[in-house]
Amino acid sequence: MTTARRSLAVLGSPIGHSLSPTLHAAAYETLGLPFDYGRAEVESGSLAGFVDSLDPSWLGLSLTMPLKREVLPLLDTVSPLASRLGVANTVVFDAEGRRHGHNTDVDGIVRSVELRHDARPTAATILGGGATAASALFSAWRLGARSISIRLRDPRRAGDLTALAADLGVEVDVAPLDELASSEPLDFVVSTLPGGAADDLPIRPRDADSVLVDVAYEPWPTRLASRWADGGGIVLSGLDMLVEQALSQVLLFRAGATAGATATVGDDGDGDAPLDETRDAVRVREAMRRAVGLADRPTRASSTRASSTPVGGGTPS
Repeated sequence: MTTARRSLAVLGSPIGHSLSPTLHAAAYETLGLPFDYGRAEVESGSLAGFVDSLDPSWLGLSLTMPLKREVLPLLDTVSPLASRLGVANTVVFDAEGRRHGHNTDVDGIVRSVELRHDARPTAATILGGGATAASALFSAWRLGARSISIRLRDPRRAGDLTALAADLGVEVDVAPLDELASSEPLDFVVSTLPGGAADDLPIRPRDADSVLVDVAYEPWPTRLASRWADGGGIVLSGLDMLVEQALSQVLLFRAGATAGATATVGDDGDGDAPLDETRDAVRVREAMRRAVGLADRPTRASSTRASSTPVGGGTPS
């Protein structure tokens, strides 16, 4: 591998809260890679200019809101999964400067569940309608859900999600968030709403094996997570997801620096390719989890407690 230093960053707005630089710094120190990873405030409409300004030292980008859809027209290639979802959160630059887009958010959600619990839901509820909601819907499908309820502030904005559900052959029901007040107990929920936005939603677990994935992690626990745990359900936090999606990014960036930027890590059309749990992957996961105050290794969730006590701020980025 070249010893020349390479540049990477997470982009979005707001971005000051992001823990991605902390995670990636821990990963590259563990792997001994000469990668410098920072953050940059990039608002909607400014992404093309930012990307065009980068010099050849740049290896890749992580993207958070509001850029995960906006990046697609700027890419030379899009992985099958990112193309299917219409969402890319990772860009890898090859030696010729071509831009290759990937989605690692699905990895983040699915692996954070599979490492903690044997959840195989037949039905799921997705809270929110943004880019992360598309990854959440696909993740729920990959975990086994074939009936999905989407709850968001404005149901008229669910077009991309209903189209994805139709593509997956999933039964879908779309309704406003306030209709949760009369909902039955739920089995599997992914909240993609920002921290605090879901605090007053009256959702409750069906039983002790019901899972809530709350992508928020500051403040933690959210009131939503606390109510779910008080009801006896299992809670996974946004930091679990953040670590797992970052792990896939790290492996993509390393592959891009050594063997070409089109290499994939569990990013095919169906999202079925599992992460190769190599020694490097395990070491990187442990280092990243330590860096943000989590236990070195995910523990199997019991049916009576929330699973993580994360530190930091914001939603996964």
